[in-house]
Amino acid sequence: MTPKKQGTEQIGRRLKLRDLRILMTVVECGTMGKAAERLAISQPVVSKAIADIEHALGVRLLDRSQRGVEPTSYGQALIKRGIAILDEMRQGIEEIQFLSDPTAGEVRIGATDEINAAIVAPVIDRLSRQYPRMTFHVVAGVPAPLRRELVARNVDFVIARFARPDGEEYSEEILFHDALVVVAGPNNPLTRHRKLELADLLSEPWILDPINTDFGAMQAEVFRAAGLDPPRLTVAAPSITLRNELLATGRFLTVVVGFSLLLPRENPRLKALAVKRHHPRQPVGVTALKSRSLSPVAQMFIESVREWVKPLANNR
Repeated sequence: MTPKKQGTEQIGRRLKLRDLRILMTVVECGTMGKAAERLAISQPVVSKAIADIEHALGVRLLDRSQRGVEPTSYGQALIKRGIAILDEMRQGIEEIQFLSDPTAGEVRIGATDEINAAIVAPVIDRLSRQYPRMTFHVVAGVPAPLRRELVARNVDFVIARFARPDGEEYSEEILFHDALVVVAGPNNPLTRHRKLELADLLSEPWILDPINTDFGAMQAEVFRAAGLDPPRLTVAAPSITLRNELLATGRFLTVVVGFSLLLPRENPRLKALAVKRHHPRQPVGVTALKSRSLSPVAQMFIESVREWVKPLANNR
């Protein structure tokens, strides 16, 4: 098919949001039959909706084979914009609902585990007490996958340590700067030292995340910034529960984000060691899409986050 040369307004009158949603569901499911089943409509209805869009645009949107369907370059372009169209529609509906009832609404947050524990959880607690009909959807992960969730519009914004994204489609607001710190349990005798060198601690038993994980790589950089190879691990595990249990024995050391010692309150299970720091502080903040308008509920949540992290302002 060759794209029809016709006005955007003329095409717009022929396209329907329902047909666009059907197209996106077909691509997501991989077959028209599965899409029909998910949408609770007949397969001929699905086929006609796709045919109507293709006829209106004058291009083939799907490549069909025995294995299912794949979007053409035209289909990919329409789906990319379709995600934004349907998302803006949802945001508009939510804004209207918020204006009619400010005590209700939904917000979708993406954040790392540490930020969920130290920042997201207490902010949810505060807002849910004030607005008991609000709903909070939280996606946990590491920065790069969370940004993909943001681009897919599965979350309204991401709160994380910045791993500088490529392109100009993101807006970023730095909330504070944070450094990784070496910690032990409160009963570890090393907590009584006023000055320690990282090199002198390499033979201690260490609990760190696996090196091939996002946070494990960050922990390893603490040692490399001091000109050292990471220590031999006694325990390689990302489990915070396991980490805290082992630190409570008074024997093990680990590396954590600095703000986890202060928020939501001073952590009695972790004690920072007086180790000279060689690596710089990194920005932590909110990432959103420039082209996407945030709902009043999302803006309210971000404002509450700003208030909550004010004690860390001196780290900026």
